Amino acid sequence: MYERIVIAGAGQAAVQTADTLRRRGFGGQLTVIGEEPWLPYQRPPLSKKYLAGTLERERLLIRPAGFFAEHKIETHLGRRIAEIAPAQGHVRLDDATLIPFDALVMATGSRPRQLTAPGGELGGVYYLRSIADADAIRGACTAGGRVVIIGGGYIGLEVAATARELGMDVTVVEMADRVMNRVTCPEVSAFYAAEHARAGVHIHCNAQVRALHGDARTGRVRAVLTEDGREFPADLVIVGVGVVPADELARAAGLDCENGVRTDAHCRTSAAHIYAAGDCASHLNRQYGRHLRLESVDNAFEQGTTVALNLLGVPTPHDKVPWFWSDQFDLKLIIIGLAMGYDEVILRGDPATRSFSACYLRGGELVAIDTINAAKDQMAARKLIAAHARPDPAKLADPAVPLKDAV
Repeated sequence: MYERIVIAGAGQAAVQTADTLRRRGFGGQLTVIGEEPWLPYQRPPLSKKYLAGTLERERLLIRPAGFFAEHKIETHLGRRIAEIAPAQGHVRLDDATLIPFDALVMATGSRPRQLTAPGGELGGVYYLRSIADADAIRGACTAGGRVVIIGGGYIGLEVAATARELGMDVTVVEMADRVMNRVTCPEVSAFYAAEHARAGVHIHCNAQVRALHGDARTGRVRAVLTEDGREFPADLVIVGVGVVPADELARAAGLDCENGVRTDAHCRTSAAHIYAAGDCASHLNRQYGRHLRLESVDNAFEQGTTVALNLLGVPTPHDKVPWFWSDQFDLKLIIIGLAMGYDEVILRGDPATRSFSACYLRGGELVAIDTINAAKDQMAARKLIAAHARPDPAKLADPAVPLKDAV
């Protein structure tokens, strides 16, 4: 049994690990270390209600302010880990503090992918990952102002919807041929593009950014230039071109890393007493038979629980069917499963009604589903996907047939 557990990171995976350890009876020394000065908070609202100013900062907290003291969890917030020394069994903070451990949890998350085009350093160019980022963007948003969002994925479109509701002139430039192209089928992409256009968002696909132009006098961005010569005026630019795993500490410590910190099915890294969870972890998923790195609150929650149970000596694999969500305007998109390698899409319902599902099949097996304002399909889909079910296509296409009865 471990006596001293250190958790590197202070996000959803870190909090869930610590919470589960205490609830399951771990009485040893438990330490959480986070680079940001705030208590652990939820990130999804940053692009939606918090950015819109309708959600107070206190309501972002994952656990109440007194949780950590009440459960005797030592916190080092606003501190960066400078080094992990697995052989010596300690981490060194940026103020030279050494914190010993018997077991370590890597929950360092991810960070925004940086724009490589010239002009990315100009004033008025923002990334959205933290409370500080959201506060800065909110302060720059003014009704009638012009914002160009680079990237048409989840974050880009969520911010676009929020900025439009704040009264801004919104343009989205996406290098792919459709929005959300990595995670949804063309039918769902087309639906969301149409909904954004209806709300007044200008979306330009197949638009590769060449450079950001600035005002020589102020040093602030004034336009985004694309490779085909188009120029989009901007009072501010928000970059949302994905994230990369924060695995530098793990690499420096000699842990196996490839698109994140590699773990086995039990979330254990290449060092037996070190585990990884959340956005930084590339885990061996038995449901899909391959390593996956997933960026979602649900995955961080589930992996945090799994790590805690394994630390407590309860062998537990992480093999849940993943799910994701995105709120844009009054549309709730929930994705169950992963549509990797699908060869057929069957729609349940009519997109014109703004309530439908897209079912992804591979060789007749249901591997994923997107539901848009169609919550009734979600629970059934989780069970069917986990069971590798092969539904009847005709029943699957009929929204009058409950999804659970389509097999």
